[in-house]
Amino acid sequence: MSSKGKVTVLGINGHIGQHAARAFLDAGWEVSGFGRSNKHPLNGIRFIKGDAESVEDMAAAIGDADVVVNALNLPYDKWDHGRKEAQVARVIAAMGTAGKTLLFPGNIYNYAASDRYVTPDLPQHPQTERGAIRVRAEAMLRAAAERGDMQVLIIRAGDFFAANNDFDYFDQAILREAGKHRVAIPGAPAIGHSWAYLPDLGRAFEKVASVRASLGQFENFHFAGHFVTHRELVEAVKAAAPVPLKTVPFPWLMIRVVGLAMPVMREVAKMRYLWDNTMELRDERLSALLGPDFGTPFEEAVAVAVAPFFADKRQAA
Repeated sequence: MSSKGKVTVLGINGHIGQHAARAFLDAGWEVSGFGRSNKHPLNGIRFIKGDAESVEDMAAAIGDADVVVNALNLPYDKWDHGRKEAQVARVIAAMGTAGKTLLFPGNIYNYAASDRYVTPDLPQHPQTERGAIRVRAEAMLRAAAERGDMQVLIIRAGDFFAANNDFDYFDQAILREAGKHRVAIPGAPAIGHSWAYLPDLGRAFEKVASVRASLGQFENFHFAGHFVTHRELVEAVKAAAPVPLKTVPFPWLMIRVVGLAMPVMREVAKMRYLWDNTMELRDERLSALLGPDFGTPFEEAVAVAVAPFFADKRQAA
């Protein structure tokens, strides 16, 4: 069977990297994954060892790929002092000027707490420095696209969740005390929040890439994913767990106090507004492109994500 094309995933070991790579492979692409180590090997994917600090390493990994997925990220407290922008600049340099397609995962940080419906045409007014960094990085990508160096397709999504997906809010906040049979509610029960089930988001990346010839030089898509209230999330988690769970408030005050000594927690505390305000990602154009019934049903997705937290309980049963 002939390949649909060649794709290189920069940052193959990350959350987006793993799920995007699987989606492209399943759809018939020839997939290469770039990273410092092959700590999460995937059958059928060619691993390329290299350093994301090196433009030369990334350029070699990109090679003759038609599409590049930027799944690189920095530690949560290492975005400042121009480090995030420098990382994006290296990716732009590694892409060259041959007109390749870059898929770039965006997030909701670019927008303000007052933005109830977050659509692609909504002006971006970030209210944190982290959001301002994101806006600057995307402006760099737009400039590269407008020069004709590459096609840039941003796919913006909410908070990630999936099975065995460590170091995200679902894992570190909502189910941080799963072992004590507790589920944390991160804000007022009626507040809505946008979530992205990573297997679905990976497939969305592939779908957008497959129609790239019909798209503009620079596109900003918003992946709706699952928009649910905090109450609905907690109830879905409880329904999926094999043991009764007690609902407890997420300890924001403790996070602020710990943040005085731990930079990562300080940065987490700054983003509380995302959990205290309803911000819904919407994009009729992307939803039409993906088609009806594209995503995994919410309760089913949550059940898959919750299962590993209680694997010992299921085995004992």
